[in-house]
Amino acid sequence: MASIDKAVVENLLKSFIDPNVETDLVSAKSVKKIGVEGQDVSVSIELGYPAKSYQEELREALTRRLQALPDVGKVDVVVNVNIVSHSVQKTLKPLPNVKNVIAVASGKGGVGKSTTSVNLALALAAEGANVGILDADIYGPSIPTMLGLSGKPDSEDGKMLKPKVSFGIQTMSIGYLVDPDQPMIWRGPMVTGALQQLLTQTQWDSVDYLIIDLPPGTGDIQLTLAQQIPVSGAVVVTTPQDIALIDAQRGLGMFEKVNVPILGLVENMSMHICSNCGHEEAIFGQGGGVAMAAKNKVDMLGALPLDIHIREYADSGRPSVVADPDGRPAQIYKAIARKMAAKLAMRTKDYSGRFPNIVIQNT
Repeated sequence: MASIDKAVVENLLKSFIDPNVETDLVSAKSVKKIGVEGQDVSVSIELGYPAKSYQEELREALTRRLQALPDVGKVDVVVNVNIVSHSVQKTLKPLPNVKNVIAVASGKGGVGKSTTSVNLALALAAEGANVGILDADIYGPSIPTMLGLSGKPDSEDGKMLKPKVSFGIQTMSIGYLVDPDQPMIWRGPMVTGALQQLLTQTQWDSVDYLIIDLPPGTGDIQLTLAQQIPVSGAVVVTTPQDIALIDAQRGLGMFEKVNVPILGLVENMSMHICSNCGHEEAIFGQGGGVAMAAKNKVDMLGALPLDIHIREYADSGRPSVVADPDGRPAQIYKAIARKMAAKLAMRTKDYSGRFPNIVIQNT
């Protein structure tokens, strides 16, 4: 028998589209090694995003495709994951112990941004990443309630705060530091200062992705994050309603102006599902998120239904991804999280740590 041509294997990999990055494995630079010994073929794949629920599916699909090659012998496919730090705004450096910061924003309130943020964080963790979430809504912190947490965080030295942990993700919020009924009557500088402290004075532990749940709008906190906090990418949450899309466009424009890459849009409440009969109805309009994504040339990461269980699970302190991991909403959140992280993996990596500091001294 003739030996398998390595070029044939490479062409096969070029034809295999990774649905998360929406390009082929070779173009995505996911192929780390192709080995051919006679009729035996070995392939090593390295994904740059967490994909616990996709790794085995990918391995089996590639194995089947390779086994279909004429005269092929033994086939060995290995799929690994390697999450690295990606570049941030040019004047900033990545945070210590945090590889990537992803901001989740919306132009207006009431679109389900915090619920989306929490479920995306839990979805990334379910896919195998080490995840943190920072509640940047100083005036109305909701992350503690959604994660079933309360009480003040611990501090070993009286300076640095240890993040509170829920369902395997690290969390920090002003809600842990003030009484639930205490109104936050703070001016802009106090609010932005609090955000900086929560971010930099928390002992994050080897976080692959830190999700920052932003308050709605494009005010002081959003500008502080965009200009002073190293952000790898942003996700904008909207609903199909025209008025929500107008405000979401403003949020998207803000990130573009400060050179924070948009990883994509999430359309929330895209379809109402009747809890009695299962009938679906687009009560907030239809296709708005897709049109906005096309207009701005950004990715549509996914759409979530207006489902009563999403709200009930979040209010109970057990969001959908952990309360009903096999349910439809949880599966959608996981698919969005994989695609979001995959889009980030395709962007420029951070190489600042590889280069030594050069100091010139007069002798």
